[in-house]
Amino acid sequence: MTAALTTRIDDATMRTLDRLAERTGRSRDWLVNQAVQEYLAVQAWQLDKITEGIEAADRGDFADQAEIDRIAGKYDRPA
Repeated sequence: MTAALTTRIDDATMRTLDRLAERTGRSRDWLVNQAVQEYLAVQAWQLDKITEGIEAADRGDFADQAEIDRIAGKYDRPA
């Protein structure tokens, strides 16, 4: 089942959408649907990771100072 959705986008975005539709042989609807699906998947993944992090913090599951120093040391710039 599908449902209709009306939204407004600026002219530049519409031109970009139309160019992409032409270049890919896909319809505007298909591209917008894909974009929304991908956006929702990323947002759901991010919220899951945030929830996991909060739950770990609530349990007191933190890295100790030695672990923090080890990780930070990987990114130290040479003097």
